[in-house]
Formats: sequence, C-alpha cells, structure tokens
Amino acid sequence: MLDTIPNAEEMTALIGRSLYEVWNMLCALIDERYDTDRLWDKGGKSWKYEYKYRRGGKTLCALYARESCIGFMIVLGKDARSKFEADRESYSKEVQEIYDGTRTYHDGKWIMFEPIDASLFGDFVRLLSIKRKPNKKQI
Repeated sequence: MLDTIPNAEEMTALIGRSLYEVWNMLCALIDERYDTDRLWDKGGKSWKYEYKYRRGGKTLCALYARESCIGFMIVLGKDARSKFEADRESYSKEVQEIYDGTRTYHDGKWIMFEPIDASLFGDFVRLLSIKRKPNKKQI
C-alpha cells in the first residue's frame, strides 16, 4: 500500500496534462459501469503507481502510471480469452495485435495497453464486460 495517494498535481507532473486527462476519462468510464473497491499501490519495477479496481477479492483491471506514460491492464482467463477470440474481428487491429503479442500464463493473459488518447476505450469497455458484466445501471 502507498503511504500517500498522489494528488492531481503530482499525477500531472508525472504523466503530463494530456495523459492525466486520458487517465481521468478512463477512470470515469470504469466508475460509471462498475461499483468496485479502488486501491492505490506502488507500481512495481516498471511503474510508479498502480490503481487497481477490485470487487469480491477479484481484480477487474488496473491502471498504472510512470513518467510520461499510463498503462491499462486487464487479465483475461481461459473463458474470457475464448470469448475474445470468438469475437476478435470486432476489435481494433491495435487491440488484436497487443492481445496476440501478450504471453499466456497459467492464469491467463496479462494484457497491458499504453493508451495515449480515448481511441481504444470502446474496446476496453468490451474487454471489461467479457470479464465481468457492469454492475451499475447505465443512465
């Protein structure tokens, strides 16, 4: 766990204003669909911060931040991979290529995206819904 959660100023200094806007849009997108616990932590070797969305002891996804870069990770287990692969042609080429280039482990594919804008958000929402159906009513 982190001792202190980074504020908007610290995040902007770390990743830059435009990526901080992308980060906030992605968080809003997840928050409006899912009621989850949100946990800040250290980002390990590769990232400064991890911001994890969890519910019932299971991680839905996680966002990561380091200098001038953000990451969005989703782990797809066997069933979720089957669903993605059955519908893969409806995803952007970029998402397909990142999926294909991600190593498969015993517990699934740990797929890391490094968004620079909102262009893949539609695909992210669909990937999340493969993993878990949204549990908030859409207005």
